[in-house]
Amino acid sequence: MAALVVVFCPLPRLRGLLQRCWGRLERDLLLGFSGGQSPPWGPALAVQAPACLPEPVGGTRESNEAPSFLNSILWMAAPKKRRTIEVNRCRRRNPNKLIKVKRNIDVCPECGNLKQKHVLCGYCYAKVKAETRLIRMEIRKKEGGPFNTPTVETVVLYDGEKPTEKDEGKRIIERARKRPSWFVQN
Repeated sequence: MAALVVVFCPLPRLRGLLQRCWGRLERDLLLGFSGGQSPPWGPALAVQAPACLPEPVGGTRESNEAPSFLNSILWMAAPKKRRTIEVNRCRRRNPNKLIKVKRNIDVCPECGNLKQKHVLCGYCYAKVKAETRLIRMEIRKKEGGPFNTPTVETVVLYDGEKPTEKDEGKRIIERARKRPSWFVQN
């Protein structure tokens, strides 16, 4: 069983107006591309014609007319005039787009390098990262395998430190060096 659906435009005047404008636009563009005089450019209509204007079965279009290459193009608005260099520079060099001067710079109390306030110093972070890597290597040596998440708490002891009664039942890692100033003891 087959059904035929016929769709007619509810506003035939609007459809005819759009078809006339479309034909005029195609004609003017073809004249402009072929070397003829082109009209001044203005805003274009952003309409995809085949989707918005369905052709009825007994349409007004003649069957021997070839479809236009502009039917499948989505037209967008285009600027009427070129922006000047001054306008472009003012837009690009807007004070809101420039790099802001940081006023929250402080000296790190540990190493003396400059850092932002309330942010960990990058140089100190590199030292902490290196020390953590060495502690993990000690854990790997002690356990003899890949580093797995322990079920017990880990305590790191440096030279001259002894485990307390609170450290019983915890995993103890001993480091053969003096405790760094930034590595506080719990």
